[in-house]
Amino acid sequence: MSQAADRRPQRSIFFLAAAAAVFFLASPSPAEDLRRAIARGNGVAAFDRIEAIAYTFHVRLPEREVSRSWVWAPAADRVTFRPAEDASDGLTYERAALSDGTASERARRVDPLFVNDNYWLLFPLRLTADLAARLVEDPTPAVLPIGSGRARRVVVTYPADEGYTPGDVYELYLDSEDRILQWVYRKAGAPSPTRVTTWEDRRPVGPLVLALDRRGADGLFRVWFTNVAVRPKGAAGWIPARP
Repeated sequence: MSQAADRRPQRSIFFLAAAAAVFFLASPSPAEDLRRAIARGNGVAAFDRIEAIAYTFHVRLPEREVSRSWVWAPAADRVTFRPAEDASDGLTYERAALSDGTASERARRVDPLFVNDNYWLLFPLRLTADLAARLVEDPTPAVLPIGSGRARRVVVTYPADEGYTPGDVYELYLDSEDRILQWVYRKAGAPSPTRVTTWEDRRPVGPLVLALDRRGADGLFRVWFTNVAVRPKGAAGWIPARP
């Protein structure tokens, strides 16, 4: 089920948000300019204004459905996990503890799930911090993997020696505004796709605009997000996703 994983599990979420803020202020190289364009096109360029984000991840597989709820607080580098089957059996942990040896065994088991679900929702944001990943854009539009038509294709290749699942490859199919229309995931750079899905249902969530639905071509596989909300810095309450 896991499509994505943290390239550097020790990297703090605070670093990710801070890196994104610096990234958008720096003078870009061509590859960085492409990362910026993808982040802006997919509504996460304002992530540095977010104090916390909450969401419930759902995945439908042929044999079962799984749901998990998260609250992610970047400044505190804190994750709260609530399993759908028993919300009272939650867990809050600081990701810095994963690298200093003080994290609980349960936190170590949960963290790959957090990163997987986070990549599904916020992959364009991840690109702004995963600078070791290599981006290559095709010179001409490519055929969409689902349905008909063509789109710009950007291939993202992660290093073979980092993270929970090294060597992953993503093929992003972008529209004229740099929004992800579809993507192909190839685990560890496998020649055949591991997952192919659309990116749909874009909604405003505070200063962000997030795609909340991913659908496979066969109709059997789907990832989607509910209960999505953000708490901007300095705000007292949560702002839910708008229809």
